[in-house]
Amino acid sequence: MAAPLVAVAAVASAADPLPSWNDGAPKKAIFEFVGRVTREGSADYIAPRERIAVFDNDGTLWAEQPIYFQFAFAIDRVKTLSSVHPEWRTTAPFKDVLTGDIKALAASGKQGLLQVMAASHSGITTEDFNTIVGSWLATAKHPRFQRRYTELAYQPMLELLDYLRSQDFKTFIVSGGGVEFMRVFAEQVYGIPPEQVIGSSAATKFVPVGTDGKPALIKEPHVEFIDDGIGKPSGINRFIGRRPLLAFGNSDGDLQMLQWTAGGAGPRFVALIHHTDADREFAYDRQSAVGKLDKALDEAQRQQWLIIDMKRDWLRVFSAGK
Repeated sequence: MAAPLVAVAAVASAADPLPSWNDGAPKKAIFEFVGRVTREGSADYIAPRERIAVFDNDGTLWAEQPIYFQFAFAIDRVKTLSSVHPEWRTTAPFKDVLTGDIKALAASGKQGLLQVMAASHSGITTEDFNTIVGSWLATAKHPRFQRRYTELAYQPMLELLDYLRSQDFKTFIVSGGGVEFMRVFAEQVYGIPPEQVIGSSAATKFVPVGTDGKPALIKEPHVEFIDDGIGKPSGINRFIGRRPLLAFGNSDGDLQMLQWTAGGAGPRFVALIHHTDADREFAYDRQSAVGKLDKALDEAQRQQWLIIDMKRDWLRVFSAGK
């Protein structure tokens, strides 16, 4: 009798495109909305070409605590480069990185963080940068979970991305993170190709003859575009050219993207991931220095946007493990 029971369970699992979601209001709302906008003959039917879904990355598609993963990469990169920059041992904020004084590094504020990012991300070709990021992602591990960072993608969100694409949605990342950093892993981890990743970017300089004798793009230390906060709607308009039908975020940095999506004509779906699970992941919102969720949480409650409670609504958190 065991074989038929296993077969029935497998069929049931296959019939549910979101098996890592609890059978609660958020899961029901997702199915209801997608059904309305994809069912031909429905008053809310939306043509496939207009089915644009946008997602923040840090804290929405993968974890972001205790520091943004790209910043962890930058710190490791500074340590690697310190042998050719002896002046960093006595110069803030680099000396704070090298001594592990995270409190002093945080006290250096946005300017200090930008210095670290610029020093660790510039002066090399885009191809070399991609190789360095790929190597780091293959070996670096999260300090708490001791897993590779790419294994800390959220399984429920991976299922949601797959489900939306099966319903002819085009999925985009719209993140404050560095666009070239995310493009290294986005297609492999999320199934989102590089051309559908929008993020902050530094300037690049074209050189007709690089170190290998071929044309190259050199990453420069100054910022070209910040895709965060008010920059997100501008980035969507600039790189996508359509207002999204669906948007997911998790912090105040996503507020304007969610407002821009919700303000469109016709049916719209806007949701926030609320980090409430200290056991399986992290619990944080209004007071967090990373991924602060304050104004956006208030706005979500006022506008009755969907708020996804990680502890209550997800059966499983990470793509690897629980």
